[in-house]
Amino acid sequence: MNQGCVFCRIIAGDIPCAKVLETERVLSFLDIAPVNKGHALVVPKAHHATLWDLPLDLAAELVAAMQKVGRAIMEATGAEGLNVQMNNLEAAGQLVPHAHFHLVPRFSDDGLRLWGQHPYEQEGEIDRLAESIRKRVS
Repeated sequence: MNQGCVFCRIIAGDIPCAKVLETERVLSFLDIAPVNKGHALVVPKAHHATLWDLPLDLAAELVAAMQKVGRAIMEATGAEGLNVQMNNLEAAGQLVPHAHFHLVPRFSDDGLRLWGQHPYEQEGEIDRLAESIRKRVS
């Protein structure tokens, strides 16, 4: 447990939450500042800062929890869709440095828009970047 981490304090019971699912290693609770009502977080109970820090077996448990909670959110809210999002590191919008997934119920008229997309501008730029990434993957 990281005493300075708000999610660790929620997991420890020091801060109350609107819990929707709990297993031995995973906790899911409603976000106190939801994008849409029913917006939930799915977090590992062990403190891991980002996606890259999660052990693969724990990641699998988190996905299983997201499936259960996501279905339940859609049924409870009547949502037409569901966004699953994870922000990693501050530049990507991670406000709490404890790995967590957002499950956001979506409605066709909710006004929420995803980020804009931009094409690659230089010829061959996409291929050069793909090659650079491939080298680092292996």
